[in-house]
Amino acid sequence: MEATALVSPDRLWSAQEVLARPSPVAAAAGIYGWHFEQPPHPDLDAGRLLYVGIAPRYMANRTSTQNLRKRVRYHYRGNAAGSTLRLTLGCLLGLELRRVGSGKRMTFGKVGEATLSQWMADNARVCWLEHGEPWTLESQLISRLDLPLNLDQNRHNAFHSRLKELRAQARRRARELPVTS
Repeated sequence: MEATALVSPDRLWSAQEVLARPSPVAAAAGIYGWHFEQPPHPDLDAGRLLYVGIAPRYMANRTSTQNLRKRVRYHYRGNAAGSTLRLTLGCLLGLELRRVGSGKRMTFGKVGEATLSQWMADNARVCWLEHGEPWTLESQLISRLDLPLNLDQNRHNAFHSRLKELRAQARRRARELPVTS
């Protein structure tokens, strides 16, 4: 079953491996799973699947350029404005969220994003599975598995309300601070 390939993968990949050229991550549609050697919050367990994501998102009547390789690499080196996983991890790790640019986007700023990228390089490991319609598999996995870092479709998870509140608090604080460049 596909869940086993993500819950108990044959191999987990580090940031260094994923960001290397050529990358081992397929440039295809699919689902990916994140495991953490050290959990981002004391109430979460280390060494197990905590989050799943997909590439591309379901897009009726539109063409997406997203694929597993682009998405996984972005999670490792992007910013919180473009990665809900990075937003979640930064909030759990207590990094300061800030409004940037025009004030509509929120990231952890240059220093915070660099800190988060290093934390992920040290602790986050990823696996993936190619799948032609990953949104169908994502829904099934979120409904069946304990995935505390997923918010969408996951209200039944015991960690959902705590995570949602932590993220809301970070956004409220960011709105009170000046916009940064």
